[in-house]
Amino acid sequence: MLSFFKTLSTKRSGWFLLLFSALVLEGIALYFQHGMGLQPCVMCIYERVAILGIAFAGLFGLLYPNSMILRLIALILGLGSAIKGLMISLTHLDFQLYLAPWKQCSAFAEFPETLPLDKWFPYLFQPYGSCSEISWQFLGFSMVQWLVVIFSFYTLLLALLFISQIKRLKPKQRMLFH
Repeated sequence: MLSFFKTLSTKRSGWFLLLFSALVLEGIALYFQHGMGLQPCVMCIYERVAILGIAFAGLFGLLYPNSMILRLIALILGLGSAIKGLMISLTHLDFQLYLAPWKQCSAFAEFPETLPLDKWFPYLFQPYGSCSEISWQFLGFSMVQWLVVIFSFYTLLLALLFISQIKRLKPKQRMLFH
């Protein structure tokens, strides 16, 4: 099983699939915001940034997947983003499921001063909604519950890919007379 994941991490197709899936999720989030009129909250914006981190990991791994150092950097970036996204979405789910006056999210995004994404790209990163509001459901699950599933999948996948890097692949042998 580890050899499968190691082989997957050395091919561009695996990294492209990671990049493509993250970009599709970003596109869906933008459709919900601008197409359906659902207003994102601060936690939604942070979850978007985590998905973008996974997309950057896919792009970084896509550049040169045969380099062990670049592959490890891409895996660390992707795994860190997936874990952070999972933690944020679990906190967001806690805000939605267990309403309390002391469980409130900020009304403003708190990005670092050196990277104010909400000021640079307000179309993408400006929060307008409330974290405790459930405005969309599919199959009985809210958007945040789906994000918990998505980030859990990404975390598991990227952790397996990271662990598989210790596996040594057999060198391909050329068959001259066969």
